[in-house]
Amino acid sequence: MALRVTVRLGMPEASADIVPQELAALIESGDRESAVAFLRVLDSSDELLAVSRLSDETRAKLLAMLEAEEAASLLQVLPEPQVIDAVERLDPQVAAEIVSELPSAEQADVLGELDETGAHAIIELLDQEDAADVRRLVEYEDDVAGGLMVTEFLAYDQHASVAHVITDLGENAEKYSDYDIQYTYVTDRLGALVGVLRLRDLLLSPRSRELRAIMIREPISVPDAMHLEDLARFFDDNRFFGAPVVDEQARLVGVVQRTAVEEALAEGSDDTFRRSQGIVGGEELRTMPLLLRSRRRLSWLSVNILLNIIAASVIALHQDTLEAVIALAVFLPIISDMSGCSGNQAVAVSMRELTLGVIKPTELLRTLYKEVTLGFINGAVLGGLIGLVALVWQGNAYLGLVVGGALMLNTIVAVCIGGSVPLLLKRLKVDPALAAGPILTTITDMCGFFIVLTFASMMLERLV
Repeated sequence: MALRVTVRLGMPEASADIVPQELAALIESGDRESAVAFLRVLDSSDELLAVSRLSDETRAKLLAMLEAEEAASLLQVLPEPQVIDAVERLDPQVAAEIVSELPSAEQADVLGELDETGAHAIIELLDQEDAADVRRLVEYEDDVAGGLMVTEFLAYDQHASVAHVITDLGENAEKYSDYDIQYTYVTDRLGALVGVLRLRDLLLSPRSRELRAIMIREPISVPDAMHLEDLARFFDDNRFFGAPVVDEQARLVGVVQRTAVEEALAEGSDDTFRRSQGIVGGEELRTMPLLLRSRRRLSWLSVNILLNIIAASVIALHQDTLEAVIALAVFLPIISDMSGCSGNQAVAVSMRELTLGVIKPTELLRTLYKEVTLGFINGAVLGGLIGLVALVWQGNAYLGLVVGGALMLNTIVAVCIGGSVPLLLKRLKVDPALAAGPILTTITDMCGFFIVLTFASMMLERLV
């Protein structure tokens, strides 16, 4: 018991592995009551830490031990790879009971990641309404309103009376308590959205009045195909907590929450960052199998080392020049790094424009023109600065001209490559976030080394 009290108040770092071990021992012993009681003593952060460090098999056993509602709450905070693995290991009946307790959007997310056979087995065990919602939601892409919306909302026919709605709310209070309700929506007989109803107006209106008489007409809605970036702009322009989602026939199909859009944007940024750093194959956690993690990282690192060897070979070809003017060795990494930074800025802008849809992968010439003009200005400024440093340090104006000119030219090359490579990769259906970095690094290194060493070879007599 003393250990549990310590955990609740905040585990010391040394005990971070003790709690998962104790929890795992309780689960493996089959002592359900003790395992559940142990979990309930932990605060939310320690609970997540303990459960995430369990083995995949033990984590699945824990979910099977818990009540469906408790297991669903746990799934909502675990990393997605662990959620998918755990659901795959569960008996379909148990998995269906747990999945049915998740919000509709998360049901679709989980089942959409399972293999077709496993997903079908679980869907068949859901009640008809949940199964229909999931089948519809999994057809949407993850980054559109339909893929982000929830189907738990309140909607009534425009001819329904106030009394009917109030009675329905009272009779289904327990069911509706899990809904995130801000408004009640009003539809016509075909299910098309025609109005929105504030609960205040509902409660203060005569019971015999029809909803169409008190609803707010022509409410703002979003199409189910609206892209994530457009949804973000929509919520920037409209201070709503959520918005109704309609299909091509203007039928109300769900509600997309502001928080869902914000979370999707954050996840997208994290995913892009991981891929740009060479984490191949999606999310990586240190609880994943060692060989899987190693293989995913090496698939990027092994290619990168070959590209760097190619870049380094340029130095070997100019070894005599480098030996004669040893000061050049100080400036080579500076030129390489500064050009790489300029190129990465261009990559970031191209990636952003592609995401927003404000540029097409075919607009290569326009991109090159924009980057050449910018690269010339920035390259001249940066080259002047580094040339001045070389002049002051070595007292040799020709050394300053060599390194300054090399940096200017390589900056132009870097921004052109950085701006155009994502467009080319997009046209080839290759992930720009994953491949643009190594290509840019190799080319800017090779060009930077080649330009500075070639310039130095041409002016060797004035540098020695």
